[in-house]
Amino acid sequence: MKTYQTKQTKDINITIRSHVQERDFIDHAAKVAGKNRSDFMLEAAKQKAEETLLDQRLFLLNEKDMKAFMDVLDNPPEPNEAFRKLMSTPAPWEK
Repeated sequence: MKTYQTKQTKDINITIRSHVQERDFIDHAAKVAGKNRSDFMLEAAKQKAEETLLDQRLFLLNEKDMKAFMDVLDNPPEPNEAFRKLMSTPAPWEK
């Protein structure tokens, strides 16, 4: 007889300390979301980690390109019609 594992076994613990009020607040939110505390906190932490990493950029520029980059930042072009249209279009998550 074949058995199928429905949930992958987690192999490490992540432990944090908090105040009772913080724990209760998180527990309430987890209950509203239909999750247990661990799943709720892990999902939230992974979302924040992804957001943090996606916000980071590393620029490796030679001196000439760095000067050109800084010049554009210091002296942006005047907004044109294409820019105005872009800025007035709702983001996909706002639709």
